[in-house]
Amino acid sequence: MSFKNEYVKSVYENVAAKNAHQKEYLQAVREVLESLEPVIEKRPDFVKAGILEQIVEPERTISFRVTWMDDAGKIHVNKGFRVQYNSAIGPYKGGLRLHPSVNEGVIKFLGFEQIFKNSLTSLPMGGGKGGSDFDPKGKSDAEVMRFCQAFMTELQKHIGADTDVPAGDIGVGAREIGYMFGQYKKLRDEFVGVLTGKGLSFGGSLARTQATGYGLCYFTDEMLKAAGKSFKGATVVVSGSGNVAIYAVEKATQLGAKVIAMSDSNGYIVDEDGIDLDLVKQIKEVERKRIKEYVAVKKNAKYTEGCKGIWTVKCDIALPCATQNELDLDGAKALVANGVYAVAEGANMPSTPEAVECFQKSGVLFGPAKAANAGGVATSGLEMSQNSMRYSWTFEEVDEKLHGIMVNIYKNASAAAKEYGMEGNLVAGANIAGFLKVAEAMKAQGI
Repeated sequence: MSFKNEYVKSVYENVAAKNAHQKEYLQAVREVLESLEPVIEKRPDFVKAGILEQIVEPERTISFRVTWMDDAGKIHVNKGFRVQYNSAIGPYKGGLRLHPSVNEGVIKFLGFEQIFKNSLTSLPMGGGKGGSDFDPKGKSDAEVMRFCQAFMTELQKHIGADTDVPAGDIGVGAREIGYMFGQYKKLRDEFVGVLTGKGLSFGGSLARTQATGYGLCYFTDEMLKAAGKSFKGATVVVSGSGNVAIYAVEKATQLGAKVIAMSDSNGYIVDEDGIDLDLVKQIKEVERKRIKEYVAVKKNAKYTEGCKGIWTVKCDIALPCATQNELDLDGAKALVANGVYAVAEGANMPSTPEAVECFQKSGVLFGPAKAANAGGVATSGLEMSQNSMRYSWTFEEVDEKLHGIMVNIYKNASAAAKEYGMEGNLVAGANIAGFLKVAEAMKAQGI
């Protein structure tokens, strides 16, 4: 795709000139700006107020050194980041990612996406993201604790319950959030809802663990219903085997589908009998081992090295839940050739622009990440609400609120696409619906 509006094109070119080396960030900005062209044509007041120029620039970018000691007494140094992107509609909100691939460009892409995702939930949350190039894989609990304490010692200066509320992301689960929360509490001498994804005994929310995966399936179910289809009797492939993937498998199965494949960064498994989720949970959540251990127990299942091949597995519905740009044009072509009729993104930007275009041209129902995977941050927002009230809702209450939020996200994205002449294009619809709320707030608040 290319820009049709000269003003929007000039905004993108300015961003590209300043951030030439940050490819994931530029990919995210381009996709959003292309979607917003019809909005800008109709709303010259946004041009006059410089909304696009402001929204593409983070309000604050923080980077810092994280020094920690391993079990052998050796000193290690990592880079830490927090990008506080936009606070027009609420405190910054977004996860912390611990992975060797983390750099400023990755964090900016994630933070930029988070603005629109958070807006879509209808909860009062701005956009932010953070993390470090630290790799928790292969580290002891004590090493992870020391890293998290060192990381929070720096980060605590910049966050707070009404300023910036981080959560988990890749590499940051309940263990890491617990260590970070403990350090924040020690340093600040206050017990506040400064992090979400906390343990249930210290302010966490029921259903938070399941939220992104469940929310993905609630969104997908709504998208399928609108097209006269459903999960019932469908064959599903889910990439990844982390938190999002596991609970997407669980909910898709509850909704009547048969999930036959999952993956991790090493390779993928196919079980035509249907994935045994209890076994996957044991391998990944309890033993913290690789997905290939599955075939040692399930003799009919097959394991293949290399995770890209998962998209060659024949299915009706594909749910990419691993990481950014994991589903490329070859993967999309393979899925389309095998008759896939719906793809919804559980990870952040897992499909390349070429893959998205392939799905859209082939008439495949496509749920973009910022809409389809917003269930996690929506439930984080519900956790913030419970913390503010010093109160807890039941699992059923949170799940019901989550379901309602995901149904509304689908409806709002679908309606926005239709209003701006792109009916059925949920990528454009999600960007437009998310943008309008933030843009109106920014305009009202002045420069």
